[in-house]
Amino acid sequence: MLWFPIDRDSDVLLVQQVYKQIRSLILTEQLGEHEKLPSTRELADSIGVSRNTVTEAYDQLILEGYVFVKPRSGTYVASGVVLKANEMEKREEHLTKWLETEQQDDEIIDFRASHPAMDHFPRKVWGRLAKEVCYDSHDDLFGYRSPLGDETLRRVLTTYLTRTRGVSCHPEQIVITAGATQGLSLITQLLMEEGDCVAVEDPVTDEMRTIFVKAGAEVEPIKADRNGIQPNELPIKRKPSFVFVIPSHQFPLGAVLPIQRRIQLVEYVRKMDSYIVEDDYDSEFTYEGTAVYSMQGLDPERVIYVGTFSKILSPALRIGYVILPKHLIDRFKELKWFSDRHTATLEQQVMARFIEEGHLDQHVRRMKRIYEKRRRALVAALDRTFQTLEIIGQAAGMHAVVEWEDLVVDESFVNHCKENGVIVYPVEYYALKKGHHKKQMVLGYGSLTEEEIAEGVRRLQKAVESYQPKN
Repeated sequence: MLWFPIDRDSDVLLVQQVYKQIRSLILTEQLGEHEKLPSTRELADSIGVSRNTVTEAYDQLILEGYVFVKPRSGTYVASGVVLKANEMEKREEHLTKWLETEQQDDEIIDFRASHPAMDHFPRKVWGRLAKEVCYDSHDDLFGYRSPLGDETLRRVLTTYLTRTRGVSCHPEQIVITAGATQGLSLITQLLMEEGDCVAVEDPVTDEMRTIFVKAGAEVEPIKADRNGIQPNELPIKRKPSFVFVIPSHQFPLGAVLPIQRRIQLVEYVRKMDSYIVEDDYDSEFTYEGTAVYSMQGLDPERVIYVGTFSKILSPALRIGYVILPKHLIDRFKELKWFSDRHTATLEQQVMARFIEEGHLDQHVRRMKRIYEKRRRALVAALDRTFQTLEIIGQAAGMHAVVEWEDLVVDESFVNHCKENGVIVYPVEYYALKKGHHKKQMVLGYGSLTEEEIAEGVRRLQKAVESYQPKN
């Protein structure tokens, strides 16, 4: 018996409600191809509407090709009408349902990684600068600007990145983007053709993976260990369009790629006539030793550098940047123009002043102290509470990785944790090749207070002690 709810208080006509419900069931494969639908009288009785309403809905579905009628037999779902999601879309939907916190639940503690402490955003300084830019700027600033981005910001960034990250570039090599995601998407369009291979460290953030797959790339996973990507695993017989790495603090394993492997990667792309795409998203926050400079400084003609202010300041700003080899600038500029003409100019001007006046350096120093205290709070709470785990990937960034001795971090365990008021993130989900990270989980601490971290670990302890895995 087929049944679905009908809302008689809705402004949508009953016929349209019936049509949309059946159409949705067909598209999502809940009604399979060649499956027989109930008669108009049976369905009308089941959902509580008139037979004429169902007849009109069926007629519309027949007209659009979703169903067909077999004389003296009935109405059936047609062939070729199932909208199949590709595997990546299914994985993304699964991740969202599995890991996403319900917004209405303010009591749950979410160890989400890569989320900055938004309560420490320098609102007063930013607001003052925004007001000054709006009042002081020439009228031209409010018109169409260069696809490369604001000239002042590109000049300021050149000086800042040379000083802090060892980047070697000219302002004309920098393109301002609407966050790192847009930058990576444009890089993929620039370097790759349909069916090309892209070498990606494995495990890797699902967002990056999705960008490459949706562009038609064949993703070649390259195993990463506690020191990051392993260059000796890169393909020799097939040239990748580029090698994607997060060397400053690999996500999710948290590794800082040592200089020896960086050099190996550079030598590899030179030999293969390829490129390295370096995502340097939270390099400012290094707690142990001195931060390793960017890979771009090793070979500016073979490394494309991607950065963002989302993790340093706020994801709401949507200001990122790409530093390109000189011979790729014109093609990338064209792609950027067709993508969105140019990134928001006023915010770029505010960012330029924010950096020039020293506020960014001050903010980074402040946040580094805060994140370091939160990191210590997490490590101390885990050490006090659990004896059978190891903490890795904590030397930089805003997350650490926990590796358990005998606990498998699967969907069942994650759901059990949510029932105990805490959300954790299995490393295994981010892996392209499964089975190597079953006992590891990501714990982000950037957006949590020390009190929330302690309470989150307490809830995690309760979840671990009460968990009964399914055999």
